[in-house]
Amino acid sequence: MRALIIDDSKSIRTILTEILAGIGFAVEEAANGLEAMALIKKEKVDLALVDWNMPDMNGCEFIQEVRKDNAYKNMRMMMVTTETAINKVAEALEAGADEYIMKPFTREMIIEKLVLMGISISSAPK
Repeated sequence: MRALIIDDSKSIRTILTEILAGIGFAVEEAANGLEAMALIKKEKVDLALVDWNMPDMNGCEFIQEVRKDNAYKNMRMMMVTTETAINKVAEALEAGADEYIMKPFTREMIIEKLVLMGISISSAPK
């Protein structure tokens, strides 16, 4: 499966890339929603892990744009953010996010959310 990590923090992208690559994903990275939109138009992405607070196009705007286009109806999206208010969780889910996880997170938390999203994790090396 192909995953896209969208976050303006290089260190968060690196951590998430290590987690996902470690469980068998091919991983691409984007620093904001605009970069991510350009990338998904060029290649198929099965999963996007999306930060909320980014320049140019934030995560919620990205999710809304993706959900408008039927070509991406099977893409799973998880919001990975520092936004902890319950209204933000609701806003992200209403926009079309499949799951929501708050930073800081652990590898186990990410895997648990992937399983909740119906993504099978066959072998998850530690």
